[in-house]
Amino acid sequence: MSNPTDGPDFAGRDEHGGEDQQALDAVRAVVAFYSSQILDERRAPLPDEARMDELKAARQGALDDQARLDDVEPAEAARIASLYAARLQELNGQ
Repeated sequence: MSNPTDGPDFAGRDEHGGEDQQALDAVRAVVAFYSSQILDERRAPLPDEARMDELKAARQGALDDQARLDDVEPAEAARIASLYAARLQELNGQ
């Protein structure tokens, strides 16, 4: 039987872990938006290949930013979180 205290060890995490998670959540939301748009474009009767290429490039940029989040300082994570939250708001037309 598994002991619930045998879970992941977060002892090495600093007090700035919240910025990392906020940045990750924001980037993932933008990646999900682009993925949804790519799927919609693929399903269109006449897919716009140029739009699909733009969406794929934008999604790849977000995935690249997501990959580097493991190595950024808390201030940079907060900047990325803010940037992607604003981008998502813009993409959703709000």
